[in-house]
Amino acid sequence: MPQATVHLLRHGEVHNPDGVLYGRLPEFHLSALGREMARTLAKHFIERSAQGAKIVHLAASPLTRAQETAQPIAAALNLGITTEDRIIEAANYFEGAHVTKAELLKPKHWPMLRNPLRPSWGEPYKEQAARVIAAVQDARRRTIELGGEDAEAILVSHQLPIWTTRLSAENKPLWHDPRKRECTLTSLTSLVFDDAGNLVRVDYSEPAAVLLPGASRTPGA
Repeated sequence: MPQATVHLLRHGEVHNPDGVLYGRLPEFHLSALGREMARTLAKHFIERSAQGAKIVHLAASPLTRAQETAQPIAAALNLGITTEDRIIEAANYFEGAHVTKAELLKPKHWPMLRNPLRPSWGEPYKEQAARVIAAVQDARRRTIELGGEDAEAILVSHQLPIWTTRLSAENKPLWHDPRKRECTLTSLTSLVFDDAGNLVRVDYSEPAAVLLPGASRTPGA
């Protein structure tokens, strides 16, 4: 029996009519579809609780879209929301820009594109994974304190930090093609730990899959 499970939940769709890479910019709220996604996740966790899941801890990135995704879950499970700075979106040089091929070809940007393995345009992948894993471990310990064996936590975060954390957990290279990330809006990347605190597996699911067709694919989420 697992000692604890920490679910990394990507937030819902964001209202972003200008199609910019919003990154850590403030006041990017969920769209109407994003709010529906968040409610769907709340229903998902209610159903899991009814089946015996012990969900005892909820935390979210400080960014608006993550906090708004957490709110219906908090109400449904009668949990407070802890703001966790370590699961915030990755810093990115192109924040606020329209990241098109034409924009990337401008010479002024070339120094920022010199090393895609790091990457040179933003927060290093290793640093992203390290901070999220530290937050996950603290959440795991807090979850055990609150719920005992087999308790669960939810951390509402962002696609890139979640994906780099999964790659790190699976001992895979952190450099990747962004188009191939398995981390859709309101998906769950679940880290399952044994009774010694060791990671035993990573599960992935999409409780709001029915809402994904037609959802925004703008990067910076």
